[in-house]
Amino acid sequence: MTDPATEVAVRAATEADWPGIWRCLAPVVAAGETLTVDPTAPEESVRRYWMSLPHRGRLVVAVDPAGAVLGSARSQPNQGGAGDHVANASFVVDPAASGRGVGRRLGTYMVELARSDGYRAMQFNAVVETNVRAVALWRSLGFDILATVPAAFRHPRHSYVGLHVMYRRL
Repeated sequence: MTDPATEVAVRAATEADWPGIWRCLAPVVAAGETLTVDPTAPEESVRRYWMSLPHRGRLVVAVDPAGAVLGSARSQPNQGGAGDHVANASFVVDPAASGRGVGRRLGTYMVELARSDGYRAMQFNAVVETNVRAVALWRSLGFDILATVPAAFRHPRHSYVGLHVMYRRL
């Protein structure tokens, strides 16, 4: 049996990847359950957020053998100046590709990319506590929950839930 994750390649994203990235992001943004993006935000607003990167920012896509975008990740320094040695990242996986190892492939890739870019650690500032699959994935990749900000995320089904701050050394 072939491991679906071995058929997932990760590469630098280009502007031409936006339609595929949007296909992944649109249902996740609209659901309003995992990203701190306004669920009513128009596509152009989300595109500017996802595709515009600061200095040292990186944007990648996970693709299947046919080149279809299955997910995307973006990274950048978590802070500027004296805090720019800690990376921050955001991830999205097409809900239709859930369970195929895309998130793990993107997470592993971004950790290694951050390490090769000279970051000393990686921090996630806002992992929704009800996103148990993401929390489990990040823990399996060596991230610890440093704190949970209570009621910091307005979840459409669970009311106000916490946001985890997760961290790992590189």
